[in-house]
Amino acid sequence: MHDVIADASPWVRRFAPTIPNGGVVLDLACGAGRHSILLTSLGYSVLAVDRDISALGSLKDALIQTQELDLEGSAWPLLGKQFSGIVVTNYLYRPFLDELAKMLCEGGVLIYETFADGNAQFGKPSNPNFLLKPGELLALAERSGLKVIAYEDIYLDQPKPAMVQRICAVKGHLKGCIPLQFGG
Repeated sequence: MHDVIADASPWVRRFAPTIPNGGVVLDLACGAGRHSILLTSLGYSVLAVDRDISALGSLKDALIQTQELDLEGSAWPLLGKQFSGIVVTNYLYRPFLDELAKMLCEGGVLIYETFADGNAQFGKPSNPNFLLKPGELLALAERSGLKVIAYEDIYLDQPKPAMVQRICAVKGHLKGCIPLQFGG
């Protein structure tokens, strides 16, 4: 388990402790669950969501609920859900991007990190549909009323050369939220 946590994004490791306790954290497009495992090691309950959760098969943790959902269908499958934190890495689907801020409880934290414009020179993803435009996460925060804690639009050489944009932002003020109960 320590290796999986070590593989978690340094950005997510840095800002995960800013997520308020007491609610559920959404690990959106969770892949193999590296961030879900990190979050539960910090004491959070996690809803790990992906279109294919087969990579989570060996994940056994009472604090993690998994759900297989089509995140790119015609309707947003998480409509009306509230989370104390949302973590998204290496995933971008613009039609529902604005839904993320709506799903945060007051004081909830969004931690988002994915590939940015200019990444094509390093390989995939190279399709502009999967690359953030300059300032795109800042614009999301501004139009959603999120307070930016940290933001970067940078070149990274680890784990592989890439152009990356990332943000940590909070909704309103830390007042706590009504926890989402598992199964509800």
